[in-house]
Amino acid sequence: MPEWPEYGDDEAKALLEVLNSGNWGSTSGDVVATFEREFAEYQEAGHAICLVNGTLAIAIALRAAGVGIGDEVIVPPYTFIATASAALFVGAVPVFADIDPDTHLLDPVATEAAVTERTKAVVVVHLAGRPADMDAFNALGARHGLTVIEDAAQAHGAAYKGRPVGAIGDVGTFSFQSSKNITAGEGGAVVTDDDKLASALYSLVNVGRVPGGGWYQHETVGYNLRLTEFQAAILRVQLRRHPRLQELRERNARLLTDLLSEVDGIQVAPEDPAITAHGRHLFMLRIPGGREAVLESLTAAGLTRVSPGYVPLHRNAAVLRDAKAITTRLGQPYPEANCPNADQVSTDTIWLPQTYLLGTEAQTQAIATAITATANAAD
Repeated sequence: MPEWPEYGDDEAKALLEVLNSGNWGSTSGDVVATFEREFAEYQEAGHAICLVNGTLAIAIALRAAGVGIGDEVIVPPYTFIATASAALFVGAVPVFADIDPDTHLLDPVATEAAVTERTKAVVVVHLAGRPADMDAFNALGARHGLTVIEDAAQAHGAAYKGRPVGAIGDVGTFSFQSSKNITAGEGGAVVTDDDKLASALYSLVNVGRVPGGGWYQHETVGYNLRLTEFQAAILRVQLRRHPRLQELRERNARLLTDLLSEVDGIQVAPEDPAITAHGRHLFMLRIPGGREAVLESLTAAGLTRVSPGYVPLHRNAAVLRDAKAITTRLGQPYPEANCPNADQVSTDTIWLPQTYLLGTEAQTQAIATAITATANAAD
């Protein structure tokens, strides 16, 4: 299968231009600023601010929204640990609401049931690149006065009802980590249409400075999370590559879905007309009762990058320990999670990485044949 990342002479040229300019940091160069404008346009957002990674992108999104010590942030349990740990970084308590087992995405009904007087935000994860039901979550946020944050770390280029994800809610976060569909090895971005939030996000990334302000003019307490010009140079080229590669991922994902949809024992996510573009960072399927045998057989067949996916975060001892430390110190009750759907899918889900969607039609058919054969023989 193709190696990742895909790169070539364009990335090398862009890196050399930054090297030879002598302007390696974003405070003296303009490559980061240029990429921010290009990425904002790509995601149809009013503002984009780059920073060191997607984890801290969520943390500053929470801080910019005023989330702080003892506040509750509703998150899905079936996601990368950063979605929950970002809340802990700002002293807030991650509260887990269950997922829809068909899509692996946060359930709006379960989310609303988890709202309390301490809830300040909900982080909606577009897992694997599949957009969540943003109409439902925006309506929920409006009813309860909650900030809606889109964790779009895996959803570059994904769209919900024709609108690219990220700025559909109040603020969206992206990752450019090594495995992501647009990558510079590390890096992240926050996007928003809200001018006030954008100013707060900029300040948090830039040690409390304000746009257009003086070097030692620190209006707020912020971090130093700036992206380098080298990373932005790579990201500009990667952004230009993305539409072509995304078209290939989409074509192969649809073929794989068609080939697997009628196979007994395999469950693929249902189609949703609201999803007008899927990020295709992962191809996920469920094999209830036979996953471990299938994983072993697929690995033996050469699909060595298949994965069993996440262990649910409401079972993660480190997250629970830190969350309970906050509630205990503040004398608040800890909101115990009941997430049977997340528990179930964590036992029967298989992931194929996005590189498995970048092959030829023959390779995609071979993947489907291998999965079908092992699923049929899983018992």
